[in-house]
Amino acid sequence: MAPPDSATPPADAGTGSRLALRRVAIDTYRENVAYLHRECAVYRAEGFQALSKVEVRANGRRILATLNVVDDEAIVGNRELGLSEDAFAQLGVADGHLASVSQAEPAASIPALHRKIAGERLGREDFRAIVRDIAEHRYSKIELTAFVVATNQGELDREEVHFLTEAMAESGRRLDWRERPVVDKHCIGGIPGNRTSMLVVPIVAAHGMLCPKTSSRAITSPSGTADTMEVLAQVELPEAALADIVREHRGCLAWGGTAGLSPADDVLISVERPLSIDSPGQMVASILSKKIAAGSTHLVLDIPVGPTAKVRSMTEALRLRKLFEFVAARIHLTLDVVITDGRQPVGNGIGPVLEARDVMRVLENHPLAPIDLRQKALRLAGRVLEFDPDVRGGDGFSIARDILDSERALAKMNALIQAQGARAFDPDHLNLGRLSFEVEAAADGVVTGIDNLQIARIARLAGAPKVAGAGVDLFRKLGDAVLRGEPLYRVYADYPADLEFARQACGQSSGYAVGGEDEVPHVFVEF
Repeated sequence: MAPPDSATPPADAGTGSRLALRRVAIDTYRENVAYLHRECAVYRAEGFQALSKVEVRANGRRILATLNVVDDEAIVGNRELGLSEDAFAQLGVADGHLASVSQAEPAASIPALHRKIAGERLGREDFRAIVRDIAEHRYSKIELTAFVVATNQGELDREEVHFLTEAMAESGRRLDWRERPVVDKHCIGGIPGNRTSMLVVPIVAAHGMLCPKTSSRAITSPSGTADTMEVLAQVELPEAALADIVREHRGCLAWGGTAGLSPADDVLISVERPLSIDSPGQMVASILSKKIAAGSTHLVLDIPVGPTAKVRSMTEALRLRKLFEFVAARIHLTLDVVITDGRQPVGNGIGPVLEARDVMRVLENHPLAPIDLRQKALRLAGRVLEFDPDVRGGDGFSIARDILDSERALAKMNALIQAQGARAFDPDHLNLGRLSFEVEAAADGVVTGIDNLQIARIARLAGAPKVAGAGVDLFRKLGDAVLRGEPLYRVYADYPADLEFARQACGQSSGYAVGGEDEVPHVFVEF
């Protein structure tokens, strides 16, 4: 007789609550989805309804999922339970393994959610309950959207942001590196080509400070730090291997998706991004909860300010800084907030391969290395180095510059690349998209504006980051003189359709403005 969880279902599997699992190859983006055939005996007997929450148990594990009802046996048979990619992976079983499915208990925090929708202020335990239910996938996408919109429209007060941050950090694993300081650098985002982390980490690690950088992949940008690092080395590493690399080399540049840090944040992001919601309170909770969960004790935070950045005025930047500082103090994270130039992309390349080229050129002290990327990375690295009690305030920049100029940072980066699993990369013979076109200036003058959002959109339409060699290579930056007909940038793509999408976007708006020198926007920086 087969054991209870055998991969071979008994003859009556379709008449009880146990069904054979079937992996349904659909990416539902952070949402667990289950599929039952309308003629399934379990579906009829249990009184399930489409979009209701169900509990699936198999292999000693339990997940919650949103139910979809299907009529096509090509998707799932009437003796099977289908699961989306994410949901199937969480159970860790093979196709055909037996599983039980039942109605899920309603999320206990729904009354608190209703109070937030009504505009009430929530307390610490309310946020803990809500975040716990979100992390356990007890909320439907509709309920998640209601929470995101309610906390955006009503705007969380600073105590609520503290409670949300605390709850999100507690919702998953927390790393403990058993030393201080554990340093990190983070940017709130929105600036294409801003790959300073890939320079800060090797500089800081070469100095001897612990800097375990777990980074994200791009969601709405042309490349994330993990996407760009993946051009040079593997970024999806087992946790034990990653810990060994950090201990030996004092740093890493890896994707943080496998670490289980602040899992509720990943679920919330899946709703926030399509809605283009990034309220200050949610941003602070998202960033700081991930840093605390990753074991960081000290953080340098980059807030770029510019006409097409996330933060568009100094007043807004200062307000956001105060909120970050308030919450950081209460979760015992030492924070240094830096307001930087967000008027234009940083570096020349936008897209994984082009950004990797820029990073390696800076590390190699190459004559074509983008100066703005080098200078910004040095200043941020200098601020991180000043967390070292042996470094006097103001000396960080010169120490960082010495580490970079002496190629100790290059040696550290090469060591990290080898330790994580090097990939073939030649900065002089780049594997760029096979197709390209140039966008030319429409008039004589100087570059007075570069639209971060439009340039990022063009790079994504060209295929970045999924096509690593796709993207935009900038030839002109703010204040540069240009003549009519001279190229402003080149777009790379691998597929004709992507090239055409990007070309159409450039036709609508090149993302560049050309005019007089007095029209270049004022820069807000605190360096």
